[in-house]
Amino acid sequence: MKKNHIRDSLTDNLVQAVILIVLIALCLVILLPCLNVLALSFNDGKDAAKGGVWFWPRKFTLDNFREVFKDGSIMGAYWITIARTLIGTFGSLFITTMAGYALKQKDLPGRKVITMLITFTMLFGGGMIPTYIQFKNLHLLNSFWVYVVPSLVSVTYLMMVRSFFEGIPESLEESAKLDGCGYFQIYGKIMMPLSKPVIAVVGLYTAVNHWNDWFAGAFYMNDTSKWPVQTVLQQMLTKAMNQQQEVTSVAQALAHNTASVTSDSLKMAAVIVTTVPILCVYPFIQKYFAQGAMIGAVKG
Repeated sequence: MKKNHIRDSLTDNLVQAVILIVLIALCLVILLPCLNVLALSFNDGKDAAKGGVWFWPRKFTLDNFREVFKDGSIMGAYWITIARTLIGTFGSLFITTMAGYALKQKDLPGRKVITMLITFTMLFGGGMIPTYIQFKNLHLLNSFWVYVVPSLVSVTYLMMVRSFFEGIPESLEESAKLDGCGYFQIYGKIMMPLSKPVIAVVGLYTAVNHWNDWFAGAFYMNDTSKWPVQTVLQQMLTKAMNQQQEVTSVAQALAHNTASVTSDSLKMAAVIVTTVPILCVYPFIQKYFAQGAMIGAVKG
């Protein structure tokens, strides 16, 4: 017997074709610039300045990366960045999930007032100078903890976690309470195992924020040995650009013209050095990230 198949109309086929073309175009828009940066990072800087290098290095060299790692400070900065990312992410997840679970409780005294005060901080801030003075009074300046403590709680992520917790059936909590579980047991044995999607999303965003931050090192840390990798590379790029602009003598001009590394090629190598490590984390949490990326977008 022949099976009856539902045939798609011409309009449906056209719509699917348009959607596919748009998705391919968006993927190319994202992927091609990344390939261009990768090609330029492995290409001779003086050769790349001539133009025409797109998705494959025309004159392959590792000099750009040798220049990035030349003085050795980048390795120490990597350890600082890794330490702040790990400690800051896990500390932020712990405090944010604890606070989100507390705000989820309808019998919490002053719940509405606390939520209003927390939300108020999203709209108004003290500014850079009061923040600097506060960090100084808290003895956070020139301390490793200036990278961790101020970013332990994000109001946006806190609201995401609270919304996710509110979507978990209350019957689970009530059953656990009938079995004699307290709040900490419910938090650890029920809420956290069921919250992997939101933990993946908040954890990834927090880790990326820590990894990409150069501002804290540049403004709150005078000890260069405690700079994160982003601050070191930012200072390195600034120095390279200044040297390129301050070529005054004939000898300097000749040395500059023969150098294979330019400020632009150094910039591309720095982008690769700082981006690839954090990209390696994404495949391990992709499953949970896809589940939790739309948390809070629809409220039932």
